[in-house]
Amino acid sequence: MHSAGAMQALHALMKSRTSQGSIAWILSLLTFPYVAVPMYCFFGSDRFAGYVRARRARVQNLAEKAQDVIDAMKAYEIRDDNPLMESAVTLGGLPHLKGNSLKLYTDGVETFDALFSEIAKAQRYILINYYIFKNDTVGDAMQQALVRKAREGVMVLFLFDEIGSNKLPRAFLREMREAGVVFHHFGTNRFWWSRLQYNFRNHRKIVVCDGDVAFIGGLNVADEYLGSHPKFGYWRDTHMKICGPAVLAVQLVFIEDWFWACGEVPDLIYTTKAAGKQNLLILPTGPADLLDSWQLFVVAACNHARERLWIASPYFVPDGGVISALQSAALRGVDVRILIPDCSDNRLVNFATYSYYQQIMDAGVSVYRYTEGFLHQKVLLSDDHACVGTGNLDHRSFRLNFEIAGFTNDEEFVSEVYAVLKADFSTSYQAGPQDYAGKPWYFRAACRGAKLLSPLL
Repeated sequence: MHSAGAMQALHALMKSRTSQGSIAWILSLLTFPYVAVPMYCFFGSDRFAGYVRARRARVQNLAEKAQDVIDAMKAYEIRDDNPLMESAVTLGGLPHLKGNSLKLYTDGVETFDALFSEIAKAQRYILINYYIFKNDTVGDAMQQALVRKAREGVMVLFLFDEIGSNKLPRAFLREMREAGVVFHHFGTNRFWWSRLQYNFRNHRKIVVCDGDVAFIGGLNVADEYLGSHPKFGYWRDTHMKICGPAVLAVQLVFIEDWFWACGEVPDLIYTTKAAGKQNLLILPTGPADLLDSWQLFVVAACNHARERLWIASPYFVPDGGVISALQSAALRGVDVRILIPDCSDNRLVNFATYSYYQQIMDAGVSVYRYTEGFLHQKVLLSDDHACVGTGNLDHRSFRLNFEIAGFTNDEEFVSEVYAVLKADFSTSYQAGPQDYAGKPWYFRAACRGAKLLSPLL
């Protein structure tokens, strides 16, 4: 076992994409090989190799449909010299599109009401992709809504992450299958060796109805988003509804994920029309990208900011590049604020977050802790640009999770996001360096230990 640990330590040295991850794995593999070797088999890979191959196979299998989407979006493509938007276009591989109608949701009940309304109106197909889908009150209602549409003859394709939704009962899924809902779990469907890639997760939340309406954002399908969590109570999150050409971009992201899960390309609508006057770019990121796309986007947003950089995330465990970008923005006078929950659902991540206080606060970065419940939203505001999606400020979103976001410089939408975040800050308190430095040594030691383990979280 020690020989296996040494061999895997060499692999981690050569293949890990960050020095922190490489050091953490090497130390673990050489010191505790009986524990670390099996863990490295499941969690050590840094690329979702099967998905990369499936994506490249689009030359043969998805080329026609992808080209249909690209052709349909060309008439609405915006070409400008906005450097931040150009970076997002390059990182996500999708165009910046005009002709959309956008609606922001900050309440779970309102979000699910809108979702169920659009699902009920669907006539041709419904595409569903969730990281967490529970068989509780909301999940049962969603299941029955999908079952009804399938029995009406509407094509329903349901994709869920096998880790995030691992508690879905077989009877729950069997009822859906018997009604005509086609479902797959994302991750281990196609190749035996992909079962060693549990570390990669599809963290996206997507609903598309008839190619006309799409929903993306932070809300999963679970009762806690209605404010009924027994520990946290109110669950603060943000979602968005999209109508117009950008729906096709969301649909294309779903198709790529669906193709990985089952090797099929569904027959969908690949034409579009304007639904409003707002612009939007869909930014999909994940471990199949050649670059760490979400991390690079966050850095670009930090570097672009001149007046304001506000970021809300439930998990703040950034890498050195993001820390430096935040510090740089604050040092040049930008109002940099990080909004995190005061009560976290992950104790290890919460400890790790404290360990960053001193280095970012010394540069002028402000940290606010939300006190009205659990803050789960993933929102970024960089001057006159706003982003709403699924990506957190942690190693997992930067390098391991498949994420999706909507990014825009539409004045009306950005103003809405600004107002929402301003209200969130009003129900938060500003943390200070003493919240870490003034704690007992064993608390600070626990925080430093959690930070050391953060690449493995």
